[in-house]
Order: sequence, then structure tokens, then C-alpha cells
Amino acid sequence: MNKSILFVTGTRADFGKMEPLAIAARDAGFTVSFFVTGMHMLDRYGLTKLEVHRTSGVTVHEFLNQRAGDPQDMILAKTVTGFSDFVAEHKPDLVMIHGDRVEALACALVCATNYIRCAHVEGGEVSGTIDEIFRHCNSKLASHHFVSSDEAAKRVTALGEDCTKIYVIGSPELDFHSQPSGVSISEVRTRYAIPDGDFGICVFHPVTSEAATMSSQARSLFDTLNSSGRNFVIIAPNNDPGSDDIFSVIDTLPKDRFRVLPSMRFAHFSELMKNASAIIGNSSVGVREAPFIGLPSLDIGSRQTNRAKSSSVYFADAAEVNKINIFLSTQWGRHFDRDDGFGGGSAARRFADVICNEDFWAGSLQKTFHDAN
Repeated sequence: MNKSILFVTGTRADFGKMEPLAIAARDAGFTVSFFVTGMHMLDRYGLTKLEVHRTSGVTVHEFLNQRAGDPQDMILAKTVTGFSDFVAEHKPDLVMIHGDRVEALACALVCATNYIRCAHVEGGEVSGTIDEIFRHCNSKLASHHFVSSDEAAKRVTALGEDCTKIYVIGSPELDFHSQPSGVSISEVRTRYAIPDGDFGICVFHPVTSEAATMSSQARSLFDTLNSSGRNFVIIAPNNDPGSDDIFSVIDTLPKDRFRVLPSMRFAHFSELMKNASAIIGNSSVGVREAPFIGLPSLDIGSRQTNRAKSSSVYFADAAEVNKINIFLSTQWGRHFDRDDGFGGGSAARRFADVICNEDFWAGSLQKTFHDAN
């Protein structure tokens, strides 16, 4: 099928979800390219555009959409302008966006106003803060939907979307976690200078609606982790407002027990998770990938509110020292059975089956509201 598919990626996290789908589309004979922007382009976050460039058989286009300190509305405006110019020249047959980031919102808006076929990955999910608003906006702007669960499909239907354009495929990053990573934990330790011994993972992002308290939240959380005497690998927070406050706390932690990394290669991070004793923070990794791997996780604060139901996920606010300490003492090193709530590791195959069907490409892009039964 002679069609071109453009994948939009703005972060290391969404690339981990888009890459399996892009490879499946490439292998099915589609022309595949990436529009790379957002955090990928910033040195502070590991210049992760290099990971996208390592994908063979695809074309990569870069766009710098922000400077340090830019507010989200300005990033949105810059991305709309840049992406509009790009699609006017390259004319993709399908644009793939993911989740709830402002870059995805900008590109979905461009596609909707220019009647470009656009598919949203992992819509229909609930969480905390403005992320959920962006996610539902993306679902309304997109023409097609690849969701992770039947529950998510019901929510997208409730938004008035056509149920014949909603496809349940699972979370794409689980495809990778379901297989051997291809690297050993010793290789991971060597590459990222992670000391011997057991360790936990911590990923704590800013919450945009709570920017004024991010410093105190970070201080409470990391003071508790530090007092535990345990070792942690910290993955740097994303670039939302409040990240500087988190960085300022992280910078004070003892470097012999806290290994701070701007980013990791996906294969290496997968192997790291499979060998960790626990994961703590407010990243979706803790409520999606961790239960699939069987890793105990402690979800901190409101960022992932109502998103996790697995028995391996525990909850606490950053200031709830006692709850955090109980988790560390009772769950550290435990292993849980795999949870398939976000899919079973076959998303890429299911995605390819959908886009290889002629019906996917048929029909008008003029959307109408569909009342749920």
C-alpha cells in the first residue's frame, strides 16, 4: 500500500510507544517518517533525538519548538506554525500522535483544520492535571483512535467518536517489555555507571497545576528516599513548568547513592526495570509498564490519579513519609504476576492489521458527533 505515515514524537516516553508502531508500518510496506521536536531537541534531557535517528528505514525531520523557560501556550503556538509548514510541503497520508503532550495537541489541531487523517494513540485514559484535558482534546481532534483497553475505548466513544474508528491494540511499549531487552543488566550498569547492589528507580515529573508546590513536594519525597539509605537511579523530570524546582532538589542528593540520568536508551531502561527492586514517582511508567513487568510501584501525588488498578501499585502523597517508608520496607524487592490491564504485548501487530485494511483509509474526514448508546 503506497501510503506515507508521519509519527510525531516530542519526548523519550512517547517515542518508546511510537517506535514499535513505526517499525510495524515500515515492515508492512508503508513510507514512514518522524517529526521530532520537544524535549528530544534539548541537551538537558539527553538530546534523545539521537534515539529516533537510530531507527532504520525511516526518515527523520527535526523541529526546535522551544527555548528554556517557554510557557506551554508559546510552545503550542510555535509547534502549530512549524508543523503546519511541514505538512503543507510533505503531505503525509496519516499523522500519528500520542497521548497528552502539548506537541501532540498542536499537531492534532493542524491536522483537523487541514483535513489530514490523524490517529491518536492511547486516548480515552484518565489521569491528573492538564494532561487529561490535552488527551481528550486530542481525541476530539483526531479522526482515528488506537487505544490501550476496552475501558479507554468506552471513554473515547463517550466523547462522541465513531466506534468504527476506535481500535483496541494495547499499549505499544509493552511489546518491547514482553521480549528480552537484548542487553544484560551488567551492560546497563557499565554504560550508565550504576553501582553494584539492589536499587530502586525514581521518576518524578512536575505537575503543571501544582507548580507552586513542586519544590516542597520534591524536597519531601527525596528527603524520605535519602533517609531510607537505599540506592536509586533517578531519571530526570520532563520540561514542564516546575522542573527547575525538582532539579534543584535532585542536585543536592548524595551522588554515591543517587545516580541521576537525563535519559536512557529504551532497551537499557527496560532491562533496568526488570532488575529493579521498586519504582517510585509519578510517571506513567509506574502504573503501566511496572505492573506488566511485575515490579512494585509507589505512585506519588495526583499526576496519575485514577489511572492504575493493579495490585502492585501503591499510592502516597509526597509528604506522607510513613506511607513511603512502609512501601519501601514491605514491597522492596517483591515480584508480582504480570498485569495485562494495558495490553499483552501485541500492539504493533494489531496496529499493522488495521492500517493494512483498505477500510481504514476510506470515508470522509468530516467528523460528526456520535451519541453513545
